[in-house]
Amino acid sequence: FDFVCPKCDSLFQLKSQSRPFARRITDAAYEAMRQAITENRTPNLFALHYDPMSWRVRNLILVPHFAFSLSSIEKRKPLGPSARRSGWVGCNILLANIPPEGKISVVVDGTPVRPSFVRGHYNRLRPLKTLRLESRGWTLDVLNVVNSLKKAEFSLAEIYGLDGGLQRLHPHNLHVKDKIRQQLQRLRDLGFLEFLGRGKYRLISQ
Repeated sequence: FDFVCPKCDSLFQLKSQSRPFARRITDAAYEAMRQAITENRTPNLFALHYDPMSWRVRNLILVPHFAFSLSSIEKRKPLGPSARRSGWVGCNILLANIPPEGKISVVVDGTPVRPSFVRGHYNRLRPLKTLRLESRGWTLDVLNVVNSLKKAEFSLAEIYGLDGGLQRLHPHNLHVKDKIRQQLQRLRDLGFLEFLGRGKYRLISQ
């Protein structure tokens, strides 16, 4: 981690680069990050895109520590035998595997987002913090699948049609469709979805 909040002792990690962030952010050791997620001690992440010519922040997003799941990191190949740390295994943070709701915009195209909007977005996510890690991982993964449909209203059948991706993320679960129904109900209770009846749902916008 790079920063500690002097008021609440929250930990923050900063990743910055001169080009916009895409799907991946290079991170540190895979095993250390995996263990941090499973022990619920992942730092909050700031991803900062800056303009090196003008020395200005262009974009800044915050990913709260409870928006990470094991599916949001990937193992990189070990360093080769000629490397100074031969055999060391790093990881990437997969921004694409974190639902849009889990990425809070703080600066957009050089303009700071109104603080009340940032706090409101964070508070909307806060209930995820109360979930157990395994349940939270499923909740985040199903929410990401819902967002992948790119539509406000959807059916249970449409989510079932994407169960292959969830099965790959959770290979040891043999009842993926049951888990999907459970997580849609949880997302409804958490205020992310509205149940419309007859297997229909609506994604509640920010």
